[in-house]
Amino acid sequence: MDETKIYETDYGFKGQKLVVGTRGSGTVSRRQTIDFWSSNTSDESEMYFNEWGYFEYHPYSEGPSESDLKNALCAKNYDVGSVVSESYSSIKELVKDTTIYQSENDSLYQINSYLHGTARIGARFVNKIDKTTNMLMGGLYIGEVNIREEIEVGENPPLTLPCA
Repeated sequence: MDETKIYETDYGFKGQKLVVGTRGSGTVSRRQTIDFWSSNTSDESEMYFNEWGYFEYHPYSEGPSESDLKNALCAKNYDVGSVVSESYSSIKELVKDTTIYQSENDSLYQINSYLHGTARIGARFVNKIDKTTNMLMGGLYIGEVNIREEIEVGENPPLTLPCA
């Protein structure tokens, strides 16, 4: 499996952008839900993405190279100035439930994952008025990991970063 999906509500720097990719060999059972809306008469747009899945790596060799199951997501909201990325590799087991809500006023990212492997999660929030970085976050998790994380940024939402 080698798959990349790109969603956007408008081209260029306008609107909401979402990139999702999966690569590797193994057993995958998942559900992805995407719902987005964009106005033809104004710059308003919204995007909702949800993925639930079970990923189990099974080694497969083609010639001298060995495949490694990977799962990655990168979501950007240029209106709010936020970007969140999560990627998983060296997966022995992955149960993932990520929910994303984006509008022109705020972004909400909820990550709920259990894995035995490697996870990388990063986030950045840039103030769109003075272009300063209000939040920059990065994490590398190796082994048996249980991640529960919620990030909400935008116009006056509470900034929450619980992580277990």
